Amino acid sequence: MSLQIPLREKANGAGKDTKAVILVGGPSRGTRFRPLSLDVPKPLFDVAGHPIIWHCLTAIAKVPSIQEVVMIGYYDESVFRDFIRESAHEFPNLPIKYLREYQALGTAGGLYHFRDAILKGRPERIFVLNSDVCCSFPLNEMAKLFDDKDAEAVILGTRVSEDAATNFGCIVSDAHSRRVLHYVEKPESRISNLINCGVYLFSVEAIFPSIKTAIKRRSERPRLLSYPSSENLENSFMADDDEDRSKQVLRLEQDVLSDLADSKQFFVYETKDFWRQIKTAGSAVPANALYLQKAHQSGSTELAKPSANIIPPVFIHPTATVDPTAKLGPNVSVGPRVVIGAGVRVKETIVLEDSEIKHDACVLYSIIGWNSRVGAWARVEGTPTPVTSHTTSIVKNGVKVQSITILGKECGVGDEVRVQNCVCLPFKELKRDVTNEVIM
Repeated sequence: MSLQIPLREKANGAGKDTKAVILVGGPSRGTRFRPLSLDVPKPLFDVAGHPIIWHCLTAIAKVPSIQEVVMIGYYDESVFRDFIRESAHEFPNLPIKYLREYQALGTAGGLYHFRDAILKGRPERIFVLNSDVCCSFPLNEMAKLFDDKDAEAVILGTRVSEDAATNFGCIVSDAHSRRVLHYVEKPESRISNLINCGVYLFSVEAIFPSIKTAIKRRSERPRLLSYPSSENLENSFMADDDEDRSKQVLRLEQDVLSDLADSKQFFVYETKDFWRQIKTAGSAVPANALYLQKAHQSGSTELAKPSANIIPPVFIHPTATVDPTAKLGPNVSVGPRVVIGAGVRVKETIVLEDSEIKHDACVLYSIIGWNSRVGAWARVEGTPTPVTSHTTSIVKNGVKVQSITILGKECGVGDEVRVQNCVCLPFKELKRDVTNEVIM
């Protein structure tokens, strides 16, 4: 089953040798994005005034040779229907379709399962983007490196601090040629601070045979398919070779990339620009800041004009109402039909649609959920973390807490109430001060 926009002729008549695949995951994942993913699938959550996946599409649209965009995930088709329809108007030269997995197949498994649809039209190479990545997506630069090196694969990499590197896939590369010599997903010990950004460009002649080899290798190892209690042992069974191999969960990072590194034509394009993952709900706030700063630097007309009370960059939806005495910014996004009262201070925050912040309230390092209300003189705040940090959790009184305060859908904060470093599930009323708590 797929949602599809009809193929249209490209206005620029560019060659049609490249496709882009965006991996969007599904509802059983994204638990770290709760409470926000309880109401909106993570790829459609608004960051800097647009869904996370829109930022991927904007970058893809700048690559002249893109023939089609394929979104792969295991959300229901209806989830992306409106987004795909709207994108057809915004990106008229970019046919987009959604292919649904009926079970989680993993990043490589999904690619392989839909290989016939991806290979239709005979593309020579495919971009593969994880949707939960925030970066400038230097796709044209990756394509140039691909051509210059006659590559079979190019991976986007970035440098992080030594202590953060082992939380990601680590790349060992030749400094001169940029060839990938070794790849390890989340190594136990330090091997490199050059990490995988989750953006790839593959030759179709390299990636699908590599995944097929990984499937074959996996299926040659007998696997215990059920994990029974000891008294029910006779009901467990081993996988046999006749099983449909394409149904196995197979991940690019763990199962395929290290083998590609053994071939000679795997290269890394190292970005010096911003990058971070959008894994937890709190990580939407630093991602929001990065995308707003990028829009500000590029002179985007979507952003609010700087003034005494607007410290750029700030995005205010045209339907929002902001009192002229309210002070906003930097790094603030205000969604549709939001009402912000007199004397309010908002900084480093996402305010989602139909919510209200009453007069003289202060909101810092937070996400205010849909239809939520912040009372007069209330204070909703998180704790700033270093710009270079790749986590949004901090330790307070020996307990790990979220540094970004998050109000889920339809939450209420009473007048003069202070909420700090809290995650509040939907439909809760906070009538007293709370700190470092998950309010369920």
